[in-house]
Amino acid sequence: MEVAILLIFYFLLLLYSIILHEISHGLIALKLGDHTAKLAGRLTLNPKTHVDPIGSIAVPIVMYMTAGFAFGWAKPVPFNPYNLRYKKWGPVLVALAGPGMNFLLAFLFAISGKMMPLLGVEKMQILNELIGGNWETLAADVSGSFASIVFLFCAMAIFWNVLLGIFNLFPIPPLDGSKLLFTIFNIPDEIQMRFEQWGLFILIGILFLLPMIGITFVSEFLSEALNYVWNFFFQMML
Repeated sequence: MEVAILLIFYFLLLLYSIILHEISHGLIALKLGDHTAKLAGRLTLNPKTHVDPIGSIAVPIVMYMTAGFAFGWAKPVPFNPYNLRYKKWGPVLVALAGPGMNFLLAFLFAISGKMMPLLGVEKMQILNELIGGNWETLAADVSGSFASIVFLFCAMAIFWNVLLGIFNLFPIPPLDGSKLLFTIFNIPDEIQMRFEQWGLFILIGILFLLPMIGITFVSEFLSEALNYVWNFFFQMML
């Protein structure tokens, strides 16, 4: 299998993991009485309705080319919290639906990978090469083996969905975890609005600027959480 084909599927799995994350917000909102996402035509797998040219395409490609690592986002699915059946906890349920979908997908792909008729040593080799970013070796190893290709795609899907699920639980706007933070601590609307206005800059500062000056406890905690959950689902595949 060609490396270019692997990378195409690698980014397609990221794109659709993001799309399913966003759709789940709208589906739970609909279940709770709000039809905003449905009326806006956002409950669809058609990428045209979800793709953000910067967050879904430009940022992942630039990040991968410069840092060997990628992340991205789609257009947020709209919902009206005043239409929700549960006024206090409804927005939290809508927000947590996104990470919940990602973890559900990771579980389903882990079960699918487990069912592939490969030896444990073969599965471990594929996982190690994926984690190490050894694309040329990986492409050669899975070439000609349908089970190996499917297993690899399942592992890629787990990688992205765990990353999206854990990262979005971070309690800083615009991430989903902020809704839980606002509700638990009953933060006034005015403070929430200011927090949401500057949340993205705060997030960038915590994750990228603080490590540059030697303050790494947040990024280290996030890294530990990611590695723990990745290992959990990868072990499930063996």
